Amino acid sequence: MTLTAIDLFCGAGGLSAGLEMAGFRVLAGVDLFEAAGKTFEDTHPEARFIGKPIEDVTIEELVETTGVQPGKLTVLAGGPPCQAYSVYNHQRGMHDERAVLFKQYLRIVEGMQPEWIVMENVMGIYSIGGGEAVRAIKAELRKLGYEVEEQVLKAEEFGVPQERRRVVFIGNRIGAPIRHPEPTHGEGLEPFTTIKDAIGDLVAIENGEDRGPVGYAKPAWGDFQKYARSKASRTVHNHSAPKLGKINVERMAHIPPGGSWRDIPFDLLPAGMKRAKRSDHTKRYGRMTWNGLSCTVLTKCDVHWGAYIHPEQDRAISVREAARLQAFPDWFEFSGSRTDQYVQVGNAVPPLLGRAIGQTIRQLIEESSRSKIAAE
Repeated sequence: MTLTAIDLFCGAGGLSAGLEMAGFRVLAGVDLFEAAGKTFEDTHPEARFIGKPIEDVTIEELVETTGVQPGKLTVLAGGPPCQAYSVYNHQRGMHDERAVLFKQYLRIVEGMQPEWIVMENVMGIYSIGGGEAVRAIKAELRKLGYEVEEQVLKAEEFGVPQERRRVVFIGNRIGAPIRHPEPTHGEGLEPFTTIKDAIGDLVAIENGEDRGPVGYAKPAWGDFQKYARSKASRTVHNHSAPKLGKINVERMAHIPPGGSWRDIPFDLLPAGMKRAKRSDHTKRYGRMTWNGLSCTVLTKCDVHWGAYIHPEQDRAISVREAARLQAFPDWFEFSGSRTDQYVQVGNAVPPLLGRAIGQTIRQLIEESSRSKIAAE
């Protein structure tokens, strides 16, 4: 059984990597971000990258690129850009042109007629117009013959060392049952993957340091590090930290593991935070703890906005550390500037979450196939 997929709004290809781990052949990825496209091409050699606005991508081009005729594709996946939906964007709304990009996704669904669809987005999608975006997505897909269910998935429940909540839509037009992945980590299951599990084997670097490809500080231990070093990874790329100014270095020196801006002496606080209540901004200038989970990895691991300070070293986490916290294996090398690399990492679906989604769809396909055989 050949399982095929196309990934729209693919970015660097985190969801694609997860689907490939689950046994799917990803045939193409579509995105406008040039640096992410280079990463996608380098890490998904069997797939073709289409670098253009999605509104310019035709069904004919997808058929020619992938060799798959309409109705024959297994999964059409994608997460329309999330900025318009994010709780960090206080101007979000259905009028935002980015909030209607899912209509382009629907256009391609209609043209390619995949058996299954997967859409991923941020929690903020629920609050647009009191749920208008969610209702619109499901209603439009139903018009095209797809039954769809959405569910909030917690990345840490699938082995990702990070607290991350995402809304995942799964649907099909073939009458198969729909369900979402069952957690594998948590109470009564496998233990959560901690920050130490994720990045404890990486070499120490200084604030602003970029030594290029480096080896590991110690042998791999634990399932996650063995997973990260799969494909015989012997060197680490993208282990590069941003250069923080002298005042931020002084601030970090006062913050213990698990601490935050509240631990910074008053005279060293940014002007705006001198007026803040101590109950506000709980994650700002947060230092990670080895035995905890990371906060949500964003497109900027800016210590001023979140808990992105290394557990022991007075610096922000490197691109590679952010990638590990997003469950990217080390063979996944990110292209572009360091800023571009952080954006690619922060925008991605964690591959382990993508793998869980892919495995669940594969199970549903196999169950549906067995039911058809039994009924004949």
